[in-house]
Amino acid sequence: MDNDVSAGSTTTIVGRLALGITLLAFGLGHTAVIDQVTAADAVTVAQYVGGVALFVAGLLALRDRDTASGTAFTVLGALWFTWAVSADNQVSANAAGLFLLLFALVALTLTFAGGDALGQGTYGLLCVSLLMLAVGSFADSTALGKAGGWFAVGAGAVAWYAATAVLAHWPTSMPRRAAGRGVTV
Repeated sequence: MDNDVSAGSTTTIVGRLALGITLLAFGLGHTAVIDQVTAADAVTVAQYVGGVALFVAGLLALRDRDTASGTAFTVLGALWFTWAVSADNQVSANAAGLFLLLFALVALTLTFAGGDALGQGTYGLLCVSLLMLAVGSFADSTALGKAGGWFAVGAGAVAWYAATAVLAHWPTSMPRRAAGRGVTV
């Protein structure tokens, strides 16, 4: 059995699709760009797709010895499941901000953990999103919440592209030019 897991492994593709869908729903809800759609409308998607499906994809990735994807997907699955099941609970803005800040730190760890550029881009945008949402929650700022929502949309789009690119054989990296060779006019 081959234990080398590429960026295009089945569990990575499924995990990135689940993360992408969840982030798009969550982010678009925070942006308020679609009339009468809020972040609360993303609870079901977050619970089942972002929580359960992402967590299971993470466990399967860990079984395949893909520790980077396995760690990311199980931790983020726990984040989405926790967010979804506690969405109806009344907590203070500071408690919500702390929750978001702690998971921003997790996203920061995932960003620096390595992997391919699309994965790092997804986690980096997620980190910025959660950080903006946390600060917006602490400061009671809807503008920061909307900005954080747009970063979540960006993270979701990158995750979706990363999964789709593998399936559709689209490019997943930019070609590099030779060192010392500039553009001439």
